[in-house]
Amino acid sequence: MSTYTETIIKYASDDSHAGTLDRPDGIGEVGLGANEVGQKLAVRFALQVERDLVKQVRYQVFGCGFTMAACALAAELAEGQQLAHISNLSSTTVSQGLGGLPEDRGYCAELAIEALQAAARCVQQQVKTVATTLDPLVAEHGPLVTADHPVYRKLIDSTPYQGISDEDRHLFACLLSVADQEPAPLHQALGLSELMLETLLFKVFPGVERAQFFTQPNLSTEKAPEINPELQTLLTGFLSQDKVGWPQFASLALAQIIAARAAHPGHLWVAMGLFERPQLSSAISRHLPALLVANDKQMRWKRFLFKRLCDLNGAVMCKSPVCGDCSDYAICFAPEGQ
Repeated sequence: MSTYTETIIKYASDDSHAGTLDRPDGIGEVGLGANEVGQKLAVRFALQVERDLVKQVRYQVFGCGFTMAACALAAELAEGQQLAHISNLSSTTVSQGLGGLPEDRGYCAELAIEALQAAARCVQQQVKTVATTLDPLVAEHGPLVTADHPVYRKLIDSTPYQGISDEDRHLFACLLSVADQEPAPLHQALGLSELMLETLLFKVFPGVERAQFFTQPNLSTEKAPEINPELQTLLTGFLSQDKVGWPQFASLALAQIIAARAAHPGHLWVAMGLFERPQLSSAISRHLPALLVANDKQMRWKRFLFKRLCDLNGAVMCKSPVCGDCSDYAICFAPEGQ
């Protein structure tokens, strides 16, 4: 699959440098507070050094497969080298060694290098532990669209179409508003054809004139992020075959939109312009109920979808076979109210 390449899977599965050292000469940590182990995306490296030669490298990682792969490669690059060599390593070196990381996962290589170099500084400064942070890179992001967003407000205040629920008007107003902020044409930003976009506007916001409502009425020539075709196929597989009219159209539109918005970095509900996380599950329950049933453990939606693709392709995305025992639990499962 396009998300996890063979190289990344190889390194993410390589645990030869994973673990701890009994008597490390240096420890470097990124993003670990006193009560954060196993709860936040973070990395810890430990080094054993003899006469400035790095004899052993071990790491602990609390993150995604990309971060696991980055740590494994960083450890491989450091072990057996002079201590000073570590300061010359960069996140670019790690990313290139993995065959390139997706744009929204570049911070994974930065986490690995920052923790490794912090461990080297620990040895050089002869202190117990050197801790640092990359919090701005991994912070949760709030909604991109709010109730006072000008496009959202115009859409919601427009004449409603009979038979369309307030929930669906809100859903598609959010989607159109967030897509309008981007440089790509409106229909491409949503993963729809021009005809589907026109149909959507006619069905949900019949009084809308695109040139009057939207800041970019399809004049841009820039492309939207590339959609993962396997994800698109996966989502269309959850469409109900017995629905006709608006229900069927809304289901197809939502499936295509989710595939398009999942190509953006960060949380899926944020990329879709929704006000809060539960609104995504609510939309899926209305239009893709089979998908809601499939996510029976109520994982975060983007995590669930890409895990599903990994499972179908025989790849391994999870570090633990039991979710409750995994240090990624808080990354995969967020309370719906958060």
